[in-house]
Amino acid sequence: MKRHLITASALALVAGAAQAQVELKYMMWGDPPEIAVWEQLVSDFQETHPDISISVEVADWDSYWNKLRVTTAGGDAPDIFAMDAPVYPDWQSRGTLLNLQPYIDADPGALDGVYEGPLSSYALEDGYYGMPRDFQTIVLYYNTAMFDEAGLDYPDDSWTLDDLRAAAEALTIDKDGDGTIDQWGIGTEAWDMEPFWGPVVYGYGGDIISEDGSTTLLTEGAAPEAFAYVQGLFDDGLIMSEEDLDSYGWDGLYAGVAAMAFSGHWVVPAYSELDFDWAVAPFPAGPEGRATLVNSAGIVASSSTEYPDEAWEFISYVISEEGQSTLAQLGFAIPVNEAAATGPAYLEQPVEADHQLFVDALDYAHTKPSFLGYEEWSEIVGEPLSMVWRGEMSLDDAMSEIGDYADDALN
Repeated sequence: MKRHLITASALALVAGAAQAQVELKYMMWGDPPEIAVWEQLVSDFQETHPDISISVEVADWDSYWNKLRVTTAGGDAPDIFAMDAPVYPDWQSRGTLLNLQPYIDADPGALDGVYEGPLSSYALEDGYYGMPRDFQTIVLYYNTAMFDEAGLDYPDDSWTLDDLRAAAEALTIDKDGDGTIDQWGIGTEAWDMEPFWGPVVYGYGGDIISEDGSTTLLTEGAAPEAFAYVQGLFDDGLIMSEEDLDSYGWDGLYAGVAAMAFSGHWVVPAYSELDFDWAVAPFPAGPEGRATLVNSAGIVASSSTEYPDEAWEFISYVISEEGQSTLAQLGFAIPVNEAAATGPAYLEQPVEADHQLFVDALDYAHTKPSFLGYEEWSEIVGEPLSMVWRGEMSLDDAMSEIGDYADDALN
């Protein structure tokens, strides 16, 4: 779940009672503003757990995963750490994660109120080795001024992918007549499935991978037709190329050069600082209905922790209504606890937006697939698709390459 807007330096804080008997380390990716909120959450936790001290280390996305790999390989893994749902099965398969199922069995109410969609990513044959910490649904963001200037109605829940293309055509403009596009209809990443092509595939009635994670389905059924739709947007210059996105910080709407973008709630804090108005709408419906993706950041414990009971105590607090209401103050994500997601901490946060829309998207969301071999599979799939978007490979050839090699990463 790579976030191009997150560029935090590695930071650390320690919040804990001076006389605490147990010291746990929690490591996560994130942004500097998250430190204060996590410090508050730890402080609240310690009111009822004064014998547990929690140190929280926050790093940017790339630094986090590099350090986690090194510390885990070196036998010095943090007691508790953040997890991206798609790679969770791989981490569990290495024996690095603590089995939480015995704790859940002992406290059947521990998962009450946790949304099923995000929770399902962490359910394995022999139980849970992690919990969702928060979740994201993908929606359409749009620059209201650009729509006003073009005389277009704002996107709403009646929009289809055909409406999206029509609006992108009207909003892609060569403003100075020099033959170069200055404003794009859509400015969003299309390498990973999450922001765009995954929901399009599902909206066309296609699928991505078999339920057991053993077979790639992108070359079957309606999926190739969905990719042809995306290819058409690139071929006609209606969506920003990778090169253009790179030059504008990987978010065309944020840069003010694209009228629309697809993203999760994680961009809301950054968008709140923009000097133009924006709004959100549901992901446009495809020929077979509306679809989007839901993905979650998780929280797991190391199988090597000396304090598994205390680690579970903290994890269970994080996913509780109280813990989730505190984390909602960050504004980056949606609480996994329904009571917190439907309460004032999330719905009435300072940044004005239709926060409810992100929760409502669960009604038509597909869980972003998580399976063994995910990272290698993503490279095998992502590279030929990127070549299609760049005009360097035909869609037929990309489908052949994916069909020939993608399953190798799954077996």
